[in-house]
Amino acid sequence: MRSVGVEEELLLVDAETGEPRAVSAAVLDAAARETAGEEQVFESELQREQLEFATRPRTRMEELAAEIRRCRAEAAQHAEDSGVAVAALATSPLPVSPSVAVGTRYHWMAERFGLTLQDQLTCGCHVHVSVDSDEEGVAVLDRIRPWLSVLLALSANSPYWQGQDSHYSSYRSQVWGRWPSAGPVGIFGSADQYHQQVRDMVGTGVLRDEGMIYFDARLSHRYPTVEIRVADVCLEPDSTVLHAVLVRGLVETAARQWQAGEPPARHGESMLRLAAWQAARYGLEGRLLHPRTMRPAPAETVVRALFDHVRDALDDAGDTKPAQDALAAVLRTGNGAAVQRTILERTGSLREVVTECVRITGEKSA
Repeated sequence: MRSVGVEEELLLVDAETGEPRAVSAAVLDAAARETAGEEQVFESELQREQLEFATRPRTRMEELAAEIRRCRAEAAQHAEDSGVAVAALATSPLPVSPSVAVGTRYHWMAERFGLTLQDQLTCGCHVHVSVDSDEEGVAVLDRIRPWLSVLLALSANSPYWQGQDSHYSSYRSQVWGRWPSAGPVGIFGSADQYHQQVRDMVGTGVLRDEGMIYFDARLSHRYPTVEIRVADVCLEPDSTVLHAVLVRGLVETAARQWQAGEPPARHGESMLRLAAWQAARYGLEGRLLHPRTMRPAPAETVVRALFDHVRDALDDAGDTKPAQDALAAVLRTGNGAAVQRTILERTGSLREVVTECVRITGEKSA
């Protein structure tokens, strides 16, 4: 069974005002003191208002779920020790001027990309799934491309930006898409062609290194995995686990298609960008572009098509029933963007949106 690891980025905020706080160094110091001699799961991110954690690779989804909750709970505790709180929000609903983290690499990026980098206070969720080889990994990347927009719609959790309603479900994806290497990609066909494209992109000098290959899905340059990077950080850990389950199902399904000689769908990058935009704009509230036809269909129809697409892989992994239950919950209550909008409608305050999401982040992780 393929192993799965999750990386989540969390927002550091003032527990009373909900405003982002540039205190990641203090939170990391608190974490290091409390876990001296142990493997560190928390890392700094691009902006000092963020904190990232990474789980260990897991094959059993109940173990992954427990670790995600534990990491979130520990992040909340370390943040509290530093006088702040954590919120699983993909953008800050309240106005903020982000503070770029210290380091040579980040300094280079700030000089190179200017306001594009300054705006990048965005929190995503990255899922790593093991593959047997780069050749299998690229075959998977070629075959999962049409389905990534559905994952974005399910995870969308960033409707507010700088104190305003963006009118998107995932405005994070719109901000992230300003990077020159971000977004959907074409069909590579082989590992050699994938690696050649990466070398060519880095060789332009526009990017500092391979770590700046920000494709929606890529081969990890650190682990023997494919890394799916399209999702917002989810408000609730159950949604993160659902996302990981569906991602593993997609990877396994794509690998089986490749082994059976089934070619990838030929949708071009321009169509995939339209599908991603539609998912970012409407999330689960409207119509999505169906990955098979690239024509509009009700969001629930498209989400259930994704589930049916990966059903055999879910059955074989024993993931079908918990995934069905989690998916039903998301379709019933909405994604993180819908929850945030419900809170604002009830309270009339973006500050209350943040503080309520802080509560949800901590409560659901305990």
